[in-house]
Amino acid sequence: MSTPSGAAGAAPRIPESRVPEAVHRRRWAILGVLMFSLLIVVLDNSILNVAVKTIAAPEPTGIGATQSELEWAINSYTLVFAGLLFTSGLLGDRVGRKKVLLFGTAVFGLGSALAALSGSPAELIGYRALMGFGAAFVMPATLAVLMNVFEREEQPKAIGIWAGSVGLGIAIGPITGGLLLEHFWWGSIFLVNVPVAVVALIAMVLLVPDSKDPRPGRLDPLGVALSIVGLVLLVYGIIRGGELADFTGLTVLGPLLGGVAVLALFVWHEKRSSHPAIDISYFRKPAFAAAVAAIALVFFALMGVTFFSAFYLQSVRGYSALQSGLLILPLAAAQMIFAPRARLVVDRFGARAVCTAGMLLVAAGLAAFALFGADTPVWVLCLVFFVQGTGMAHIMPPVTVAVMQALPREKAGSGSAVNNTFRQVGGALGIAVLGSVLSATYRGGIEGHLGAVPAGARDAAGESIEATLAVAEKMGPAGRPLISSAYDAFLDAMHVTALGSAAVALIGAVVVALFLPGLPEPRKLAGSEEAPESAPAARG
Repeated sequence: MSTPSGAAGAAPRIPESRVPEAVHRRRWAILGVLMFSLLIVVLDNSILNVAVKTIAAPEPTGIGATQSELEWAINSYTLVFAGLLFTSGLLGDRVGRKKVLLFGTAVFGLGSALAALSGSPAELIGYRALMGFGAAFVMPATLAVLMNVFEREEQPKAIGIWAGSVGLGIAIGPITGGLLLEHFWWGSIFLVNVPVAVVALIAMVLLVPDSKDPRPGRLDPLGVALSIVGLVLLVYGIIRGGELADFTGLTVLGPLLGGVAVLALFVWHEKRSSHPAIDISYFRKPAFAAAVAAIALVFFALMGVTFFSAFYLQSVRGYSALQSGLLILPLAAAQMIFAPRARLVVDRFGARAVCTAGMLLVAAGLAAFALFGADTPVWVLCLVFFVQGTGMAHIMPPVTVAVMQALPREKAGSGSAVNNTFRQVGGALGIAVLGSVLSATYRGGIEGHLGAVPAGARDAAGESIEATLAVAEKMGPAGRPLISSAYDAFLDAMHVTALGSAAVALIGAVVVALFLPGLPEPRKLAGSEEAPESAPAARG
C-alpha cells in the first residue's frame, strides 16, 4: 500500500480491474442511456403538471377529476415510489443494477399504457401507482450504474450531466404535454412514455453493463420491511394532511406518528444489526447528513410551488398547457447549462459556498412569486424561472456527489436510494404542507364572496380556484364578479405559500452553510494534489 511506489503503476490498474477497459471506453454512451432512462421518469411528472387542468375537465375532454383526485393521481405515484426506493436500491446492489433497471423500465412502460386508457379517476390513480412502482426501480439504478462505470475523478462531471438531464426532462415534458393536449386526447401524455421505454430497454440490453455488490452479505428482511412500512405510513400521512388541509385529525396523525415510530425502530434495528441494510453511521458525517437534508429541503420548497404555478399560469393568466410549458423553458435551460459545469465552480469555491449561493438563489426565486400578479410581464416570469433553475443546478450535483462518494462503490444502489428517498419525501411534504397552506388561505379568502352561489354548491365552490371558476361559468353574467374574486383570493394564497417556500429554502441555505465542507485541503496546499487523488483511486 506504499503510495509513492504504487502511484505510478498499481493505482491506475486497481480501478481498471473494477471498471473493465471495454466498459470504460463506452462510459459516455452508457451515461447517455442512463439519462434517457431517467428522462422517462422526469418527463412523466413534468407532463402531468401541465395536464391537471385538462384531466379535471368533464368528459370527453378529461375525466372530471376533482382537485383531491388530481392530488392523488400525483401522490399515488409518489407514495409507491418513495416507499420502495430504498428497497429497490438494496435489490440493485444484490441482484444486479442492470436487471433492476430493465425490470423497472418495463413496468413503467406498462403502467403508462394502462394509465392512458383509464376510464375514471380511480383507474388513473391505480395505474399511476403502478408507474411509481416501476420508477422506484429506475431512478436509483441509473445513478448506481453511473458510479460503477466512471472512476472517482470523473464522477462529479458525470453526475452533473446526469442532473442536467433532469432539466432536459423539465423542458421537454411540459412542451410535449402541451403539444399532445392540443392535438390528442388527455391519455396521450401517458402513452408517449411507451415508445420511449421500448427504446430505452433496447439500448440498456446492448450497452449497459451489469454490476452488483460482490459481497452483499446476509439479507436483512426485517430492516427492509421496516423501511417500506415506515416510509409508506409517513408519506401517506403527509399526503392525507395535504388533502384535508389539516394535520391534526386522527387519519393524519395516526399514519404520521406510526411512520415516524416505525422508521425510528428501523434506525434502532440497523444500528444493532450485524448485517444492516444501510450503515446508519454514515449519517454521523456532517457532509453526508447536510447533503441529504439539503435535497429534502430544496424539493420541499420547489414541489409545492410547481403544483400551484400550473394553476397560476393556466387559470389566472389564461395560458394554454403548451404556453405554460414554454414558460418553464428558462428553468430547464438553466439546469441544462449550469448543472454539468457545477463541479468547476465547486473546485474553485468549495461545495459549501456554491450550495449556499444556490439555495439563496432558489429562495429569491420562490419569494418573487409573492410579487406576482395577474398582469406580471412574461419576461419577469422567465427571469425568475431562470434564477430558480440556476440555483438548482448549483445544489443538486454537489450534494449528490457528497452522498454518493461517502459510500463505497459496492453500495452505490443504497446511496442512490437514500438520495432519492429524501428527495421524494421532501417533495411529498412540499406538496402536502404548502398545498394545505394554499387551500386553507384560498378558502378563507373566497368564502366571503360566495353569497350569490346556490347554497348546495358553496362548499364545493370554495375548494379550489378551478371549482370556483366552474361554478362562476355556470352562473353566466351573474358569476363575473366571482371570477375576479377568485383570482384575487388565489393570488393572495399563492403569495403566502411562496413566502413559506422561500423560508424553507433559507433554512436549507443555513444547513449547507454550517455543515457542508468548504474547499478541500488538497486545493489549499500547493503541490499536494497528486497524493490525495491517488489514494481514493487505490481504495475505490
